Amino acid sequence: MAKRGGFPGGGMPGNMANLMKQAQKMQRQMEEQAKEMETKEFSATAGGGAVEAVVSGSKQLLKVKLNEEVVDPDDIEMLEDLIVAAVNEAMDKASEASASAMSKFTGGMGGQMPGLF
Repeated sequence: MAKRGGFPGGGMPGNMANLMKQAQKMQRQMEEQAKEMETKEFSATAGGGAVEAVVSGSKQLLKVKLNEEVVDPDDIEMLEDLIVAAVNEAMDKASEASASAMSKFTGGMGGQMPGLF
């Protein structure tokens, strides 16, 4: 007489092993994706291109480029604001690319899976 309930094909241990293999594969893919993100660069400009900021996928500021005409000793505040704007936009681009790359692993559940971001 067949058992009621349970799992077909020998029960849970086989299914659990498959689940573990899938989880390990996903973890390897996520690690590879994270390494790939570190090598990417994201740039943004402000002030019509007068200031450019470049950040890495790991959100490190790599470079700031300034056009000569934006360097006005009488208006340092404008230059500071342009640098902040360019850096923030470049960081946003890096964050969006990272979230997009990871969403293929999480199925869009990023906020519901603590520890992944």
